[in-house]
Amino acid sequence: MKPFKIFLVEDDPFFGETLKYHLKLNPDFEVLLFQTGKECLDNLFQNPNIICLDFGLPDITGDLLLKKIHQINNKIPIIVISGQEEIEVAVDFLKSGAKDYIVKNTYTKELLWNSIIKIRENLSLIDEVEELKEKLEQKFSFEKTILGQSEAIKAVLNKINKSLSTNINVSITGETGTGKEMVAKAIHYNSDRKYKPFIALNMAAIPKELIESEFFGHEKGAFTGADQRLIGKFEQADGGTIFLDEIAELDLNLQSKLLRALQEREVTRLGGKGVIKFNARLIIATHKNLKEEVKKGAFREDLYYRIVGLPIELPPLRERGRDVLLLSKHFIDLFTKENKLKTISISKEAKDKLLKHKFPGNIRELKSIIDLACVMCENNEISAEDLTFDSINNSTDFFLSEDKTLKEFTAEIILYYLKKNNEDVVKTAKQLDIGKSTIYNLIQSSQTKKKDLNENSYNFI
Repeated sequence: MKPFKIFLVEDDPFFGETLKYHLKLNPDFEVLLFQTGKECLDNLFQNPNIICLDFGLPDITGDLLLKKIHQINNKIPIIVISGQEEIEVAVDFLKSGAKDYIVKNTYTKELLWNSIIKIRENLSLIDEVEELKEKLEQKFSFEKTILGQSEAIKAVLNKINKSLSTNINVSITGETGTGKEMVAKAIHYNSDRKYKPFIALNMAAIPKELIESEFFGHEKGAFTGADQRLIGKFEQADGGTIFLDEIAELDLNLQSKLLRALQEREVTRLGGKGVIKFNARLIIATHKNLKEEVKKGAFREDLYYRIVGLPIELPPLRERGRDVLLLSKHFIDLFTKENKLKTISISKEAKDKLLKHKFPGNIRELKSIIDLACVMCENNEISAEDLTFDSINNSTDFFLSEDKTLKEFTAEIILYYLKKNNEDVVKTAKQLDIGKSTIYNLIQSSQTKKKDLNENSYNFI
């Protein structure tokens, strides 16, 4: 920790040395004693953390010295020490920007000590807040949170940038695990609202009967179990951003109440009578197609047009090409840093394997795979064998995402079940309800292609 530098400006040598000795009992304090205001001003380049100055100096009055110090640096806290006991004098100094006013008496040492400690704690809190703000801005800067070089992700970044110039609602769509909440936070923390609250609420994670209370809050005694007042999320988000995740899961009855709150920009707590105004930006997200939900009657059309605002569709990871490798390196760096490990690289075979995988779980799945691979790898290099793909979702959505002919899809299905059945042709034919000859012909065709490929490779070499 850096020494806490204190300037002590006192023309009485004995009293000055006494205060200096007392303050230096704290090993963190570096105390410099000056007998004139000019000496103090000449040494302001040393950037003291605090200045304690006497009211009656031989070359300048305390009020004028305080004004001159503030003209040079108005962030330095100043404590005035004076023999003047008039309240008006103390009030004038405090109005002029002094942090404290201490009268010279037998308690001066203790009062000065306590005042400096209190000011130091406040300064530490201010520094901590500024540091946290800086870290927050770095954490959610686009280049640190939304990594990628693909055209698909560049289009997303372009829309995010457009969202920052206004308070338009934003609707984020995309498959589970594509980073919808991360995008919402990136918008909030790069907007004019970044120092106000970011309140997130997941519609799918809250029981239906509690959502209204979560939205709007409730008064004590509003219903059974309401033993105290609850401030609702919209009220909490005032001045900031409210993020409603999985909005498509919201009950139709609550959709109408949400619509009214958004139209009027006001809420009423359950059991309450007063109207509470709020000013919050709305960002919503869903993995469903809201237009289709409207057509099915599961989502209100008027609410849809109220919330859709600027639409941002996040691409699935399988459509982002080599972004997979960029994200993999990012997750490797994070894991090694958090666990204090040596640098870990990734082999060419492992990269090829990652590029071929479809990632039904998207970025969330990739991070899980990379974290495990970092643990399992040998010699600080991730090999193809260290990558474990255990996707829960093997739906046809991902199967059909590839551009293949019907014949190629058929062959892939047969080979998949053949491998699953340990090359048992009879079992596979029965399971797929096809002739055994179809499978034998496929095997023969595959072997012929493989042989031709090997011969071509040999001739080329």
